[in-house]
Amino acid sequence: MRFMAGATKDAADRMKRRDFIALAGGALAAIGPARAQALPVIGYLGSETPDRYRSRLAAFREGLTEAGYAEGRTVAVEYRWAEGQYTRLPALAKELAERNVAVIVAPGGAEVALAAKAATSTIPIVFEMGGDPVALGVVSSLSQPGGNLTGVSSLNVEVSRKRVEFMKEVRPGARKFAVAINPRSPTSGSQLKNLQVAAEALGVELVVLKASTEDQFAALFAAAREAQAGGLVFSSDPYFTYRSQLLAEVAIRHAMPTITQSRDFPLAGGLMSYGGDFSQSHRHAGLYAGRILNGGKPADLPVQRVTKVELFINLKAASALGLSFPPSLLSSADRVVE
Repeated sequence: MRFMAGATKDAADRMKRRDFIALAGGALAAIGPARAQALPVIGYLGSETPDRYRSRLAAFREGLTEAGYAEGRTVAVEYRWAEGQYTRLPALAKELAERNVAVIVAPGGAEVALAAKAATSTIPIVFEMGGDPVALGVVSSLSQPGGNLTGVSSLNVEVSRKRVEFMKEVRPGARKFAVAINPRSPTSGSQLKNLQVAAEALGVELVVLKASTEDQFAALFAAAREAQAGGLVFSSDPYFTYRSQLLAEVAIRHAMPTITQSRDFPLAGGLMSYGGDFSQSHRHAGLYAGRILNGGKPADLPVQRVTKVELFINLKAASALGLSFPPSLLSSADRVVE
């Protein structure tokens, strides 16, 4: 009887231990979601698709890491993608604002920043653009942004005129060049003025062509050839940038010497590019988002200026076009694609 009593006691103890483990496991399972819910949330507003933003997202996450945050572990990110339909940006920005995220990151140009600005006046916003945020009315000044916005600005818009100069070096005998403008871009007017100034200084004529959708690209290149332009210069515009692969294919098909802002263009087979280093600007955006999560105020964080610009040249494309680059241009290139 004593043995049976002991066995009964052992069985009871084992049941208690099992009950305790089950309860502990349930408690831990409950803690998991609670911990996930407790993570600060960044709202990320993208004008295109995750695939087109891939390299930019990598740079953004590098900046977050520098600020002490890792996506999925110490911070959550909610994404909204316009998939190239920029008219959707205001509604998507409003969605993020209604989610009451800790900060909204608005990279990829003025359109994204302006949509985020219109959606909220209280949630901190970190923008990334190639234009002048003061001239566009995004912030009151670079050193003291004021309000709920700060971010990063590169020199993409300002250096548009340099693309005309580089094209002239490659085609010194040309007296006419075509320029591609996206009429929907908030910076198209100021860029066109800069391009005209550059053309006048070089003594060349500009043929202004417009495109704002992919199905207009082929007609744009055809018009440049019909105008007997010595080359085609693209203005700085996110829509063009994120379609560098397609633009390179069309440029090759039409045998038109072309320069754009993004390194992705010559890397995809186009002739050359000149513009700001997007990896730096997106990394700074991630860093600023992290600083705001750490308690920083947008009004106290000066707008960062990414001053590095890069020249990429594709020698294979030049050979196919029967062109050669001046030694001075080759020596100043950041990268020469053989």
